[in-house]
Amino acid sequence: MKPFRRRRRGRLTATFELGEAHLIASLAAQVVELLRDRNGAEESDPDPLAAQIGMGGPSLAPEDPVLLRLLPDAYRDDPEDAGEFRRYTERSLTSAKVHNAETLIGTLIDGGLTFGEMPDEDDDPIEVELDPDQAQAWLRALTDIRLSLAVRLGIETDEDTLRIAESEDDQTLAMSDIYDWLGYVQETLIAALE
Repeated sequence: MKPFRRRRRGRLTATFELGEAHLIASLAAQVVELLRDRNGAEESDPDPLAAQIGMGGPSLAPEDPVLLRLLPDAYRDDPEDAGEFRRYTERSLTSAKVHNAETLIGTLIDGGLTFGEMPDEDDDPIEVELDPDQAQAWLRALTDIRLSLAVRLGIETDEDTLRIAESEDDQTLAMSDIYDWLGYVQETLIAALE
């Protein structure tokens, strides 16, 4: 990856190897799928006004720990208020998160990413160019992806990060490397925005 940098007119660019672009797009797509499974379109909604303004979502917190991290309770000490708040806000929060992830995927596609083919070492890299809104969507989508990985890895503190780095499990180490690399991607984007 060539880090994000600022170009004229406030646009930001970065270049990814094809495998890197596929990885980021795949992880973003997994977040989208997880969120849509939680808050997909309902078969019927008796209150069209509630649907129009994004109300009428679930009132119970998700059981999946990743979803619970992405869609946390607003009131941890009051389950009734938390459920009521969730019912009115979760769908719009989910829509925003899906939009961010889809923006990330879309900009990779605009940069030349295609699906259905195995990456070849000789393939051209993927260059993304982001306007300010797309850059914010990338930041938010990368945060959601990293939060998802952190939950799966069991990372809550700096000590957890050190513990994971000392793991002898190859799959855990690979996921930890991806988590760290996505942090680097995010850092370069933040630096380019400043």
